[in-house]
Amino acid sequence: MSDEEDSEAVAIAAAYALLQEAGDFDDRCLVGDLKPADDDDEEVYYDDDDDDLPFEDNGAEAEIARLEEQLSINAYDYNCHLDLIKLLRQERDAYRLRRARRNMSEIFPLTEELWLDWLKDEIPQAKEDSEREKIYELFERAVKDYICPGIWLEYAQYSIGGIGQEGGIARVRAILERALIAVGLHVTKGAAIWETYREFENAILATMQPAPGSVPTPEQQQNIKAQLEKIHSLYRRQLGVPLIDMESAFLEYENWTEEPIPEAALQNYAKALKELQKYKPYEEALLVAEIPKLAEYQAYIDFEMKVGDPARIQLIYERALDENCLVPDLWARYTQYLDRQLKVKELVLSAHERAVRNCPWTVKLWNQYLMAMERHHVEHQVISETFEKALNASFTQATDYVEIWQAYLDYLRRRVDFTQDSSKELEELRSAFARALKYLKQDVEERFSESGDPSCTLMQAWARIEARWCNNMQKARELWDFIMVKGNAKYANMWLEYYNLERAHGDALHCRKALYRAVQCTQDYPEHVCEVLLTLERIEGTLEDWDTAVQRTETRLARVKEQRAKAVAKEAALAKQEEERAEQRKQAQARKKALKKSQKPNTGVKRKAGGDGEWEEEEEAASLLVKRLKESRGPILDEEDLEELRELELEMNTELEIELGLFGRKADHKPKEEGAAAKWKDTPKVLHDSKKEGRTVFVSNLSYNMAVPEARLHSLFASCGEVAEVRSIYSNKGTFRGYCYVEFKDERSTLQAFELDRTVVEGRPMFVSPYVDKSKNPDFKVFKYSTALEKHKLFISGLPFSCTKEELQKVCKAHGKVKDIRMVTNRAGKPKGLAYVEFENEAQASQALLKMDGLTIKGHVIKVAISNPPSRRFPEKPESQSQDLNLRQPSRTRRKRRTQLAMVPRALQRHNNPASKAENGTVQNPPATPSPSAERPKMSNADFAKLLLNK
Repeated sequence: MSDEEDSEAVAIAAAYALLQEAGDFDDRCLVGDLKPADDDDEEVYYDDDDDDLPFEDNGAEAEIARLEEQLSINAYDYNCHLDLIKLLRQERDAYRLRRARRNMSEIFPLTEELWLDWLKDEIPQAKEDSEREKIYELFERAVKDYICPGIWLEYAQYSIGGIGQEGGIARVRAILERALIAVGLHVTKGAAIWETYREFENAILATMQPAPGSVPTPEQQQNIKAQLEKIHSLYRRQLGVPLIDMESAFLEYENWTEEPIPEAALQNYAKALKELQKYKPYEEALLVAEIPKLAEYQAYIDFEMKVGDPARIQLIYERALDENCLVPDLWARYTQYLDRQLKVKELVLSAHERAVRNCPWTVKLWNQYLMAMERHHVEHQVISETFEKALNASFTQATDYVEIWQAYLDYLRRRVDFTQDSSKELEELRSAFARALKYLKQDVEERFSESGDPSCTLMQAWARIEARWCNNMQKARELWDFIMVKGNAKYANMWLEYYNLERAHGDALHCRKALYRAVQCTQDYPEHVCEVLLTLERIEGTLEDWDTAVQRTETRLARVKEQRAKAVAKEAALAKQEEERAEQRKQAQARKKALKKSQKPNTGVKRKAGGDGEWEEEEEAASLLVKRLKESRGPILDEEDLEELRELELEMNTELEIELGLFGRKADHKPKEEGAAAKWKDTPKVLHDSKKEGRTVFVSNLSYNMAVPEARLHSLFASCGEVAEVRSIYSNKGTFRGYCYVEFKDERSTLQAFELDRTVVEGRPMFVSPYVDKSKNPDFKVFKYSTALEKHKLFISGLPFSCTKEELQKVCKAHGKVKDIRMVTNRAGKPKGLAYVEFENEAQASQALLKMDGLTIKGHVIKVAISNPPSRRFPEKPESQSQDLNLRQPSRTRRKRRTQLAMVPRALQRHNNPASKAENGTVQNPPATPSPSAERPKMSNADFAKLLLNK
């Protein structure tokens, strides 16, 4: 070894020792922990060759096998990858853990946390130089997934631990320079990289100082001067970048340097300070905002776009994507900016690759990726492999597969040299078209029950290529014949497209043939194709051709006119019938109203002659319903029908009282029981009090058999705050109506009371809603769940009634992270076989939709769809139904509630096709239906009221 090499080795060793002493560095230390590694605390892992060692089965092996099998079926299950890695890490199975991480990283970019965990597990095993090189490779893969300051900092610190190797100092400087380029402009976290770089150079400088009392040689003086210049340069470069707490770096520079700071550096520092003030509002907005911070990041991006610094624009995009990696639109804007502005091959393709790995279900990102690869002249084999990956990305719509095939076919067309009669590229294009049509027919239609390409756009493109570039009109005509057979012959635009192709590349004979077929087959706009045919014959045809065309078009248009007249007449007849039915209903209502006026001259609150106080028309409606039930089911009503009738009576009477403002005003009522009378005396006899709205809640859907509801609800709502009064509502018979008003002394208590909504009380979900005056707010209705499209939430139907929330969660969590499950029940708290499942994000919901739709649970095939509830519509009651029931309609118009649709219970709806009910389905075993002509004893309204009230 020469003297020069010997001195360099001594300097490196001294610098390494100094770094260990100053920063507690150890080449075996774990990432994120710069304390010296402790042999007693070091995690134990097996080597790759030790996979045949006995594995202690502690019950987790079965779960590991299940997760691995699930990933073999669907490799894009992100949460399944996470669960497998977590479990293998707990079991300390190094070989399978490394393989699981490698498999996941090939499909998805890993987050900063996942990469740091991986590196933390691998670094203790890297003791030889060859093993350290594998760690460097891991770091290189990590910094490509996301631009994270934390990973770059750990990479730099790990490289400093290897300066004892040959070329170690140069490698550290190269890594630190790359880190400065990548994250050195980060306003809040970039200073850490600059500080690490300076400390490293200062440590090198310390090793160059001569021993105390010795005189440095000229060579040493020259090396020290060069090292000092490097540190000066780092300080000046950092002070020219707007970073948080840059004033401290400036003071540190002043204390470190023995020379005056150059004027240019001071000017750059002042400029950076001024720029920092512009960045602070955006950084503060990000600091206080809640995830996902999309609006704040977009404002920051817009600001950087106006400034126009490409490095800063790239950095803010990367920061936004680090927290919003599953937002396809953000990736699309970022990659589009790189394509149009930077145009650096490595940078552009890397961003596109990360985009499709983060959002593989977005076809737009794949299309942009394919075009970017073509734009930068990537090898054809690589582009083809990327396209195959796109086909396996599990798109959520059939049209997405059409788009990706169209993009790939366009790429293949641009590769073909059509000046040659035949070439390898042309044959590949034709085979790709054939494969695309077969793929859409077999794979896509089978999966989505639709082709995604009803207009046959791919086949049209193939026909245009054959006609224009290959001069093969015979093949083009064959393709268009197939297009028309696929159901497109009735559309004028399809025939005109074919005609234009023949016009440009065919002959007059086939042009006429196409137009005559169009005249005969077109159903939407036959006038248009007739006009085109006449124009063609006027310009190019003979007199005989013209006469034939006129005769054919006139015959066709006459037939079309006749068909349209019939359709209009049919619509008019239907409209007239509807008007007549509406007029009949109006006249019937007028007759009923006149009859009531003649029987009851006093307008206003109309009560029965017996003085019971029930609303006459509502009681008659309920009585008639009882009659219909007896006719359809026999003399005995089951518990479900009685419960339905009670709810119907309660809702009809309650709504009418609300409209008339008669809550609690029962002074004319005379209850038969003393207990009931006492309750009525305690009932406040006042109208809606707007002053109490803020501290009162309306509680409904309570059990009618609740004993002493005032005491029960007082104790139930006591946890929300001090209860001032509980006003329970009773019927004229003294029975509890199932709803009440709870008044608090403090308005803040009402907010806590709303949290008790849907709490099960005595077997029924209790509804807690605001206290409002419905006479002033007739359309007021509280529904705490969203009724709009929610792409991260699934609607599941067809569930067995016995399925519990826990059982459904167990099924759903295999496809993503489940945030919430809502089992839909009726008013009595009984399940309806429906559920809403909320996932963490849209991607997981899409994957769950694909895997769970059609799944069998306890013998029931479920249906799964994205949550998008339709707007509630209340169908008008059929005429026949209205005539059969002969129900009296209220004199004033009221909005129908859900339980009032057509006023027909389930038993009556089964009248035409009765069937005994099974769990979430029907069993075809119809009971005997009594003859409609059979004699039935007539009963009075009082008899029906007794039946309704269980007398």
